[in-house]
Amino acid sequence: MNKVRWREHELLLVTVVSILGIAGYVWRIFDLSPESPDTLYGEPFISNGLSFSYSKNIMLPHVGSILLLYLCYLRMNLFILPRLFQTEAKEKGTFRLHFSLAGRIEMKGPGGESLKRVLQALLYTFLLFLFLGAGLGIAQYYQEQFAYFLPGNRDESRQIILGLGLKKAFVIVVVYVFYAALREASIHRLEKNDGRRAFRLLIANQVSGFLVVYVSIAYFFYSFYIARDYGFYAFYFGVLAPILLVIVCNLYWIFPLKGERSIFKRPVFGKLLSSTLICTAPFTLIVNPRFSPLIPMILFGWIFQLVITTPLSWLIYRLRRDKILQLRGLERALGKSEADLQFLRSQINPHFLFNALNTLYGTSLQEGAGRTAEGIQKLGDMMRFMLHENNQDRIPMDREIEYLKNYISLQKLRTQSSPSILIEDRIDGQSCQHMIAPMLLIPFVENAFKHGISLREKSWINIRLDCDEKYIHFEVRNSVHNRLKDDPEETKSGIGMKNVINRLKLVYGGRHEFYVHGDEKEFFVQLVIQP
Repeated sequence: MNKVRWREHELLLVTVVSILGIAGYVWRIFDLSPESPDTLYGEPFISNGLSFSYSKNIMLPHVGSILLLYLCYLRMNLFILPRLFQTEAKEKGTFRLHFSLAGRIEMKGPGGESLKRVLQALLYTFLLFLFLGAGLGIAQYYQEQFAYFLPGNRDESRQIILGLGLKKAFVIVVVYVFYAALREASIHRLEKNDGRRAFRLLIANQVSGFLVVYVSIAYFFYSFYIARDYGFYAFYFGVLAPILLVIVCNLYWIFPLKGERSIFKRPVFGKLLSSTLICTAPFTLIVNPRFSPLIPMILFGWIFQLVITTPLSWLIYRLRRDKILQLRGLERALGKSEADLQFLRSQINPHFLFNALNTLYGTSLQEGAGRTAEGIQKLGDMMRFMLHENNQDRIPMDREIEYLKNYISLQKLRTQSSPSILIEDRIDGQSCQHMIAPMLLIPFVENAFKHGISLREKSWINIRLDCDEKYIHFEVRNSVHNRLKDDPEETKSGIGMKNVINRLKLVYGGRHEFYVHGDEKEFFVQLVIQP
């Protein structure tokens, strides 16, 4: 379970609701109950001297509206929103505007491509708005035909079919885009790589999956006229829903947070009071839509949650406590193990080359190849570091610095015959007395040599490392060159920047600052760690 399934569950819910809605209107054709379709819907038409057909005036307009909304939903989520919110964009960078002689405007660069996608999304949103408005306007005309063009009825606003549909479409599109923005921000927050990611994903997916079932049951009752009384839905959504929400909050947040402390301690009890109030107040509007008496009802619901729901959830928590705490305790270890596994898979196996390096070192000395022997010796030291110290949680900074210097020295041996390549390193190891997670800094240096060195163009790399009593400061700057399409190094990634960033979040959490900036000429990485 490595991602939030909110979007998938939402698509499933919308699909189920659409199917139930269509099935409900078709089913009413064969409904033999006393409240036939003609009785339910035909009176306004017949009383105004108009013919009434359930198929033409009710079923087809509603079924058409449902299908239209469903298709617009698919278009919005599968095509427009990924461009509007850039959920598929992987690059950020420069923007160039070019006016061609043919009168065309071209946007180039990663920034230009992103802007182009956003403009396309806005254009398609406007077209979808017009399409949806026209469809809803026509559907409303057939549903309320008795209100149009009747003798004595000259209300022009009722005769503008497209205008009525556009009003509905505008509200639907604006509200849904706002909701989608909140959804994407929430998903981004939930999928944030830290020690609690696995736990958050589990709870979020369970809650969204439960909502699919919960809302589908209610809509099934509504579509097939099993329950049409407002009191049933007021209880279902206004009373039962907040009770279930409070139980979830207590089970997976408040009670695990409590630990061995009393529930009446200020931090825990304060969160309990605020969470029960927040979970209760909005749903009171469903039970009491007229806002009177609103405050007493909110207070009554709040007290009910504290006195009845909270003790009930505590009993459930006591029964499931071991499983819940075990899940919360294992999530950090699981995340760290997964990152470490990816980290180890991304390395070469030091056992495979270690003996061969010793043989090559002896052979190069016999043949008088001093530079080759020096390079092999440094590579051997790096392999020894990977073999013996890389499996530790923390190592002294001087060992990490030694590894860095060996790697930089190897790269200098490779590039020293090219005068157009300038490599500067200012690594102050004497003031670095901290402990650090192994192999945490080398990927940034490796990335600089991979993308910053060109044997055909002027290139440069600047590496700086220093420490003070509290922090480790690390900086890498390098030139940027466009690689050839057939460059074999283009698909090689060494240890992997993404994996190292995930390790930073897991190991150091909120005790590090990471900044990266790149354009067409320079790539810059700055890292500050509080060990």
